[in-house]
Amino acid sequence: MTSTDSEAPIVDTHAHVYTLDMPRMSESWHRPPADASIDDYIAALDENNVTFGILAAASLYGDYNDYQLEAVRRHKRLRTTVIVDPRTDADKLRRMNDAGVVGIRLQLRNVANVPDLTSYEYQVLMRRAADLGWHIHLHDDAARLPNYIAAIESAGPRLVIDHMGRPEAGSGGDSEGFMAVLRAVERGKTWVKISGGFRIEPNGYAATIVSKLLRNAGPQRLMWGSDWPFSAFEDRMSYRKAIADYKRYVPDISIRRSIDRTALAFYFA
Repeated sequence: MTSTDSEAPIVDTHAHVYTLDMPRMSESWHRPPADASIDDYIAALDENNVTFGILAAASLYGDYNDYQLEAVRRHKRLRTTVIVDPRTDADKLRRMNDAGVVGIRLQLRNVANVPDLTSYEYQVLMRRAADLGWHIHLHDDAARLPNYIAAIESAGPRLVIDHMGRPEAGSGGDSEGFMAVLRAVERGKTWVKISGGFRIEPNGYAATIVSKLLRNAGPQRLMWGSDWPFSAFEDRMSYRKAIADYKRYVPDISIRRSIDRTALAFYFA
């Protein structure tokens, strides 16, 4: 292993797996151009000297979690989140837990009719997640995140926020939505992923946001994710570039190793 390889992340906390023949939601926002198979993801990890991977349930496929569940059954180095109906019973969730599920994903970005997380059915679902030691894996733009944080916190599970909280362009991370994320981190049950920087406009803004996260949240509340296979950016991104971007955002390897320890403790303790 070269010195460059030895600096690879240990844990990738955000990736997706799917195949083109899987049932896709009619309102899905993206049509993948190719399979993102389990074997392809394992190969990407190995080629880049990354040991562990966390799969994020892909909203394109709704609550069809079968392929992620197959992945974590086949590979003990993987964990996954799932998308479930809020009325899913506790026994089914426990079986998922035994298979390697670690959380419930709420992908609410660009969703017009978002669920009411204060409703009884969602409060029960999230309490069941908390009872299993799971987290809620939340994705939306920063401006809408305050609408959900209090409801998730009241139910009790840990919260992981995707893609740096997707702060508004030009806000410098000072918008009310992003500040709500930082306040949630301070309360002790919220973590933020350094992932999807290529999705954040304008170009280069992600580095500013990571700097603010490091100052205000610290590596104990941050985790890195590649966002493989880079949905809608397949022709512009690669796993190697995702790692290079991360090293540019966080040039100090000791801080990156601290972020690795955070992810290892969160997903594999």
